Amino acid sequence: MNHLLKLSDLSKAEIIDILNLASQLKYERKNGIEHKKLSGKTLGMIFQKASTRTRVSFEAGMYQLGGQAMFLSSRDLQIGRGEPVEDTARVLSRYLDGIMIRTFAQQEVEDLAKYGSIPVINGLTDYCHPCQVLADLLTIREFKGGFEGLKMCYIGDGNNMANSLIVGGLKVGMQVSIACPEGYRPDPKVLSFAADCGDSFFMTDKVLEAAQGADVIFTDVWSSMGMEGEAEARKIAFKGYQINDEVMDVAAKDAMVQHCLPAHREEEITAKVFEAHANEIFEEAENRLHAQKAVLVKLLG
Repeated sequence: MNHLLKLSDLSKAEIIDILNLASQLKYERKNGIEHKKLSGKTLGMIFQKASTRTRVSFEAGMYQLGGQAMFLSSRDLQIGRGEPVEDTARVLSRYLDGIMIRTFAQQEVEDLAKYGSIPVINGLTDYCHPCQVLADLLTIREFKGGFEGLKMCYIGDGNNMANSLIVGGLKVGMQVSIACPEGYRPDPKVLSFAADCGDSFFMTDKVLEAAQGADVIFTDVWSSMGMEGEAEARKIAFKGYQINDEVMDVAAKDAMVQHCLPAHREEEITAKVFEAHANEIFEEAENRLHAQKAVLVKLLG
């Protein structure tokens, strides 16, 4: 593994290897065991989209590993003033040990990796969110003990989260179902990958059909960053695509709920369900730190 651009680039063995290291680093952190695996290393963090969890978890993670993280706003970089991404990649490669970028276009991340000579980590694009889903898989394994025989259900927009959850869930051996309205389906490349997995993948526009017997239920906001102008239309399109008591009643008895946050209570999830599963959701949020530390060690260590 030279970069983390999207989960489809990784094998099942590579994903499990990252999760195993994340579990080890989490255990050591909880037990006061310090290590400086990235002493003297610097991570440049390019943000063209705002963030709470991504910035804090990467910055804290680099500090805990003995390195440092440098916040690079698109307003402060020449890339925000028209410098070609290939030039930015070649310059930053001479200063830094790795780049994390949170941006809009997946191609920008791919080009950074192509033209640079240091590891590149995708902190989020409109296409996928691999770091979040590694944290999600870590959380599922902690609460469920593994992946085989489990059913993951995603309800809502076929966005970057849906794309990465489908790929990640199928790669580790889970059944994956998704409920989304027509016109808001996942990327065709992801659906093509899922089709090759046969009966392990199921997509519908019926929420209760997708949630039937699910062991883990995911959702995300109806309007992601950059879609503010579509908010009202999306509220109409996604009416009923909500994790609520009715959905939980048809899921497995011990079903867990995951949300990448921020959550809009009473839209994609009710406040009642959110609070009932808050421990799982905030463990998921914490696991961004541990999963990303594992990625950083693998790539920069």
